[in-house]
Amino acid sequence: MDNDKWAVLVEPEGKVHVVEMTEGVKKVKGLGVFDAVETIAGVPYGSIISIGQKQLRRMPPRLPELSKGMVRRAQTISAKDAGFFVSMLGIGSGDAILEAGLGSAGLSMHIARALGASGLHVTVEPRSEHADVGLKNMLRAQQSWSEFPKHCHIEGAIEDVVSQIKEHAATFDGIILDLPQHPSAIAAVAPLLAVGGRIACYCPVTSQVELAWEACEDAGLDVEWAGELMQRQWGKASKGGMRPVNGPFGHTAFLLVAQRTTTE
Repeated sequence: MDNDKWAVLVEPEGKVHVVEMTEGVKKVKGLGVFDAVETIAGVPYGSIISIGQKQLRRMPPRLPELSKGMVRRAQTISAKDAGFFVSMLGIGSGDAILEAGLGSAGLSMHIARALGASGLHVTVEPRSEHADVGLKNMLRAQQSWSEFPKHCHIEGAIEDVVSQIKEHAATFDGIILDLPQHPSAIAAVAPLLAVGGRIACYCPVTSQVELAWEACEDAGLDVEWAGELMQRQWGKASKGGMRPVNGPFGHTAFLLVAQRTTTE
């Protein structure tokens, strides 16, 4: 535990801070100025740490905590949708996964956790300012977990970097696209999808789902599922019983999954 590169500290209301374990007094956003190693090292998981006026609980750097405390820039894919993609694509150890639209790496960390040490994870992102943040979150995960896949990142639009992608793998077991426009990307990378493999698209609006569906069919893929996932949290009522908590229903985006079933 004392060799951890990152420490997770959780406030009573649930806010998560991910602190780099480096020696020396430094300013940590949201917590103040302190020496992380001197203050945190040796404190068991589950114990309370006092930093300034705050009481925080140290917890292990697992996926949910690293996701909650991640550095953010681009809008991230939620755990709800990330879990659906990992399940529907059957992502597991030894798989090769191509992901376009790294963003802040919300989905990427879920993929990496599922792949383990024997998988290959190739990410593509055209915007360097997003990639810089996403790669920081991926490094945190890599330094926090005992297993992490081989990760290769390529900068550029996915349609323009297919030759670079092929340098890492001839085919992929799964492809996930989180992009403004899907048809050209589907046409570019569908030939890289192995038989039995699946491609998934994350679409903010319904018109994109329709275009992605048509592009998958044009590429010889069978659309398995398209739709949205709704999430509704419940809590304890003040006078007993359970009721939905105040807040919006959990629609985030429209999703599509298609499979390659033949070499033709």
